[in-house]
Amino acid sequence: MAPGEDKGEGRMFAGLRDKLKATNLYDAKIGAIHLKNKVGKFGNLINANHRHDEEHEKITDEKRTRIAESHRFNSFAPERDGNKIKWYVDGQDYFYAVSVALERAKETIYIEDWWLSPELFLRRPPYYNQEWRLDQVLKRRAEAGVKIYIIVYKEVAAALSCNSAHTKHALHALCPEGTPGHGNITVMRHPDHNVFENAGDMTFYWAHHEKFIVIDYEMAFIGGLDLCFGRWDSRQHPLADVHPAGVQNEIFPGQDFNNNRIMDFQTVEDWKSNELSKADYGRMPWHDVAMCLIGDCVYDIAEHFVLRWNFVKRDKYKRSEGFDWLTMTGREGENEDLVAVQRPKHPVGQYIHHPLSPLENRSWSHEQQGTVHAQVVRSSCDWSSGILTEHSIQNAYSEVIRNAQHFIYIENQFFITATGEQQSPIHNTIGRAIVDACVRAGKEGRKFRVIIVIPAVPGFAGDLRDDAAMGTRAIMDYQYKSIHRGEHSIFGQIKAQGVDPKQHVFIFNLRSYDRLNKTPAMVEQEEKSGVKYQDVQRAEAEEIMGEGIHSTTDQKPTLGDTIGDDEKERLADQKRRFEAQRGAVGLDQETGSTDSIAHTAMLNGGKVSEQRWDGDLEKEKENFVQEELYIHGKLLIVDDRIVICGSSNINDRSQMGLHDSELSIVMEDYNLMDSVMDGQPFRAGHHAATLRRLLWREHLGLLPAQPLDASKDANAQPVDVCPNDVMEGPEYEFVADPMSDQVWDMWTGNATNNTQIFRHLFRADPDDNIKTWDDYEAFLPRHNKFKQGHLHDPFMPAEEVRQKLDQIKGHLVWMPLDFLCDAPMAEKGLQVNAYTESIYT
Repeated sequence: MAPGEDKGEGRMFAGLRDKLKATNLYDAKIGAIHLKNKVGKFGNLINANHRHDEEHEKITDEKRTRIAESHRFNSFAPERDGNKIKWYVDGQDYFYAVSVALERAKETIYIEDWWLSPELFLRRPPYYNQEWRLDQVLKRRAEAGVKIYIIVYKEVAAALSCNSAHTKHALHALCPEGTPGHGNITVMRHPDHNVFENAGDMTFYWAHHEKFIVIDYEMAFIGGLDLCFGRWDSRQHPLADVHPAGVQNEIFPGQDFNNNRIMDFQTVEDWKSNELSKADYGRMPWHDVAMCLIGDCVYDIAEHFVLRWNFVKRDKYKRSEGFDWLTMTGREGENEDLVAVQRPKHPVGQYIHHPLSPLENRSWSHEQQGTVHAQVVRSSCDWSSGILTEHSIQNAYSEVIRNAQHFIYIENQFFITATGEQQSPIHNTIGRAIVDACVRAGKEGRKFRVIIVIPAVPGFAGDLRDDAAMGTRAIMDYQYKSIHRGEHSIFGQIKAQGVDPKQHVFIFNLRSYDRLNKTPAMVEQEEKSGVKYQDVQRAEAEEIMGEGIHSTTDQKPTLGDTIGDDEKERLADQKRRFEAQRGAVGLDQETGSTDSIAHTAMLNGGKVSEQRWDGDLEKEKENFVQEELYIHGKLLIVDDRIVICGSSNINDRSQMGLHDSELSIVMEDYNLMDSVMDGQPFRAGHHAATLRRLLWREHLGLLPAQPLDASKDANAQPVDVCPNDVMEGPEYEFVADPMSDQVWDMWTGNATNNTQIFRHLFRADPDDNIKTWDDYEAFLPRHNKFKQGHLHDPFMPAEEVRQKLDQIKGHLVWMPLDFLCDAPMAEKGLQVNAYTESIYT
């Protein structure tokens, strides 16, 4: 064949290909290629390294490794100067600040959460703040043209109740086709549990646990708070939410009123499934910490999100038109592989460049915004981000703790750690760092304390004696073995080197009390109307949460609820009947008893014995309740200089990098303030010292209770609006020295006194008096005479109960280190064995 004929034939076939592209035949060919790649994933079953074995993948891995090795803690992100960072303690301040920041978004919003509840109210009370429900805020921004990208953990439905499918469908349904904002909200769920498409990469045990928000590449939020039910709380941590004056005053509507120790969240797409009656039980209060920042670290948090988005796009949505690839300024061209951008031969979805306006338009890109030196760290690996394992969070914790000179303060949801390989299956080395710091201080004769505040019981429902609580007990068992049980525990290893661990390491829990305002008049109102308050709370939830909260599981959801008109009318009628009896029982007048007495544990909150009760004091006793105050924050403060905050628990799941994915930030403020350390002048970091002082004042009851209206609270605004209000005064100065004997006497004294009173009144468990299973039965008999969390002795005089509660200050109690010390807590078997241990650690 002549050369000219060869070229002509090439042009002929090229033209034929162009013509075929416009036909169904070409579409069928591309579809077949995509199907082949889907089926091809079965090959990953025998090639666990399939994301790292091709030449271009090895080049990317080597590039990422070089970058990490050049950074402190082997993090993907460098140290950054000049960040402006603001702390938030508890959900009320944090969610209000988030609502302000989201409402101002102009271009993009990134959200990554373990759980996201579209029906979460960011401001309270909900009845008067319905426009501040999360889904309504996001809807407004989408309609204004803001592009919203959300990644949530796709749970294993048999094990968890967060229902990410509802999250996705409810948010996608906010802006239906043909309405403003359509297509501006995109939600990804990961990991994939589709056996056909993802057999080789299925992950059942591990979770995406990050909790952060990036707005317009200008500002970021990061910490321990998911945008979900059960997290909103104020510093007085109320348990009660009964309102004889009107159900419209409720603070925790529907499933947002929760007590994980009594009943877990169930079918969260439908508020009606929450059978926990506010008239009978208290909620589980929630303590947490988070940050808001402006500065170069915003870019690093955004980079982590873009990496995760593109990885999930590749892993699950590669052939889905509705999910675009994200490219990023600074990670372009030959560096776009660092954020997992792929350019397949037949791409599906567009390539969208972020930020949408030039990065140099951000205020932090050309001048320092603050004084905090910070670095983003993470736990991430192949299954979660498509990268080689990174555990820079563990590296940061271990190094910062090991170098501590005066004190280590930890608040965390879990505390499972090792001092060496002898504690397998636990492998993270934070425990060894604590041992090293204590031994060095002990041998040098320095005053040195490690103060650890964790929950008394992991937040899972059920009596600890039940077989179903085996997993909960396993976690507690690992925690006790990490702290002090056995020669390889932290206590054991410190003692082995001639230092007394009881002089250095101290473990505490938090606990709260309240009074359900179920007055005799309200009970009469129930009787006269034939309607229980629990039914009225359901009707109220339907009124303010009905739109969008019901099950939405169709692939093409439509906005609106699925509850029938008859059911709506029935609920509304119950509420009308209940309210119609208000005058007949005297509730048309202002009620005297307060809806919560949680404020009495706080500064200037008055005494329980002085609180009015509308009725017989003997009846009031039935309404006193207590519950553990659940510590969910993931916080480390060292020497009033360095803070680490984020999503990472102290356990292997969070710290090893191979398991749950996490994101945290290490912060050291170069703005030093005059302070005191062990009686001597000391220059403390402003950010760390003021946060620690506020936390300690809250726990000691040296802060006033918060009003619900946070609009004038400086601590409930984004970082660019105003700095933290450190609430100066005598109490602020009292806790200035973290090593002060006076502060320590109050801290331990409050913990001792509070522990004794909760034991005396409520038989709160766990407790040091419970050393065996027989002790448990004697301490807290298993019968149904009294509701969980209520007074143990119904015959105790009412005045004695009130006077005992008067003595509780703040929320500190001692961790019961002797709990079940003479009994097997977690026997090896079907639930706890060599195959399942890593789930609990």
